[in-house]
Amino acid sequence: MFYYALKVAISALVIVAIAEIAKRSSGFAALLAALPLTSLLAFMWMYFEGAEPARIAELSGQIFWLVLPSLLLFLLLPLLIKHGVNFWWSLAISIAATAACYLVMLPVLRKFGVQL
Repeated sequence: MFYYALKVAISALVIVAIAEIAKRSSGFAALLAALPLTSLLAFMWMYFEGAEPARIAELSGQIFWLVLPSLLLFLLLPLLIKHGVNFWWSLAISIAATAACYLVMLPVLRKFGVQL
C-alpha cells in the first residue's frame, strides 16, 4: 500500500509543480509539460515492478503513435481562444476534435499493423 501511495504522491507532485511553475514562467512550464514525464514515470514504475524490457518498449512504441492525434488539442485550443471563443468552449471543442482524431487514427494504425 505504501508503494502505491508513493507512486501517486510523486506523480501528483510532478503535475502540481508544473502548474505552480506556470504561474511564474509559462515557457519553462511548457517545456516541462512537453517532456514525456507521465510516460517516463510509467516506464520507471514498470521497471521497478519487474516488467520485461520488451513490455516497456511496446508501451513506448504505442505511446508514440497515440501522441500524434493529441497534438491537435495543442494546436486547436490556443487558436480558438485567440479567436475569442470562451475557454470552456475552446477546451470542449479541442477535446472533442482530439477524440475524433483518435477514433480515425486507431483503425488506420491497425490497417498498417500497429497493435494497440
